[in-house]
Amino acid sequence: MANRMSRGEFVALVAMMFATIAFSIDSMLPALPNIGAQLSPDDVNKAQLILTSFVLGMGIGTFFTGPLSDAFGRKPVIYVGSALYIIAAAAAWASSSLEMLLVARVFQGIGCAAPRVVAMAIIRDLYSGREMARIVSIAMMIFTLVPAIAPMLGAGVIALTGWRGIFASFILFSLITIVWMGLRLPEPLSAENRRPLRLPLLLDAARQMFTHPTVRLSILVQTLCLGMLFTMLTMVQPVYDVIHDSADSFPFWFGFVALMAGSASLLNAALVIKLGMRRIVTWALGAQVLFTSAVIALNAADLSPTLSFAVFVSWQTAVFFMAGMTMGNLNAIAMEPMGHIAGMAASVIGAISTVFAAAIAAPIGQMFDGSITPLAVGILAMSAAGFGLMLHMGRIENRLPA
Repeated sequence: MANRMSRGEFVALVAMMFATIAFSIDSMLPALPNIGAQLSPDDVNKAQLILTSFVLGMGIGTFFTGPLSDAFGRKPVIYVGSALYIIAAAAAWASSSLEMLLVARVFQGIGCAAPRVVAMAIIRDLYSGREMARIVSIAMMIFTLVPAIAPMLGAGVIALTGWRGIFASFILFSLITIVWMGLRLPEPLSAENRRPLRLPLLLDAARQMFTHPTVRLSILVQTLCLGMLFTMLTMVQPVYDVIHDSADSFPFWFGFVALMAGSASLLNAALVIKLGMRRIVTWALGAQVLFTSAVIALNAADLSPTLSFAVFVSWQTAVFFMAGMTMGNLNAIAMEPMGHIAGMAASVIGAISTVFAAAIAAPIGQMFDGSITPLAVGILAMSAAGFGLMLHMGRIENRLPA
């Protein structure tokens, strides 16, 4: 029997499971020009699909991992998903065409869904309410260190081994995570609390979620928040490279922005008990509407290159900061009424939000035309829609009995 983990070690392990996603995406950013030049020289913009294909696979895998973990336990599903992730990373390393690499990335995303979704279900197994939101926020704060250093690590690996070496680092990262979990984390879902993997039970769980107005709205808003984040991630490297001629310094600026934005999760953890999850999400999205509107107005002005770069870096920080102030809270809002079907709930929430967010981000990314206009207009539309939905959620909650 593994030793029972302290809360601090548990948060660190969960943060590392979450960080598998960030590491798998952000460390690829410096490699996109090299991969595009080597595997898609006629249209280097297609290299962006390396990011969205991974996200698409993650969304597909998310549909299955939660119900499977409800039926068979949390740890076995993480083991199987991590094995698929490792095999797909090896296939991506050996890819000789962009199409083969994209297929491998889809399967890598499917495998990565296991630690991402099941980690959230494990948190719900052990915590609830605002305390759950606090745990998620602290884990997200630690997890933000990975985006801060991942592009620099990716650039370093590329310098030493070429872009294929990044996939070897994915394998090592995943192995460390599953060995740590296997040795230290007891299975959190006892056999008597497992739900058989039967279609009627799955349909009933989905019905419970989609008929609950707060859960339904939180999934929609989470989709929009992820859409903003994925759109920024998809286009940020071309913006630095093409618009600001800063490809060489991009990993350092990205790390700086991620560190600054990482304070959002720390701030959220300090405020969420007092202010509540819905209020913080609403304020964060309202602020994003104002900030992005200002960026669009400034972009129309004839700013100097230095000032234009400063405006973009500030806005990038604001988008990442918004994600830190919203994602943990939205997950907690949606999961709170669904504790009895935590695995299924985590799957449905993660799958729908991720798949549709990728579907939003991919076409916007392909619209890159040497300006930030498609990016800014897309993020403004999503933040405004999310703000409106959160105001509607507030009206619904006010009508509910205390």
